[in-house]
Amino acid sequence: MSDAATPADDVFARLSATLAGRRNADPASSYTAKLYAHGPDSILKKIGEESAELIVASKDGQRDSIVHEAADVIFHVMALLAFHDLSIDDVRRELARREGVSGIEEKQARPHGGPRPNLRGTA
Repeated sequence: MSDAATPADDVFARLSATLAGRRNADPASSYTAKLYAHGPDSILKKIGEESAELIVASKDGQRDSIVHEAADVIFHVMALLAFHDLSIDDVRRELARREGVSGIEEKQARPHGGPRPNLRGTA
């Protein structure tokens, strides 16, 4: 995988900025602002709904639907990240940290029952 930015990366950066900008927007003006106004449970519910739709599309082998539903899941996950003052860049850093590490090793290195590493570098 290359470090060069792709058009998709630009979409993620623009979407992250838009989602962050909606955090304090009027709920009547934006679907995302309305989700934020209803709190994280509304976003989590949408992630669940969209994930279920992605599962069905995948089981049915509907390629176009898989892409559509995956985009919906990613959108709502990114909205949840923005709600918590995080972004796709935080996820990117975590994936980079894990890159080249066996999934088994990575899970074994986590403190059992303890918190995950702080992504913001602050306590």
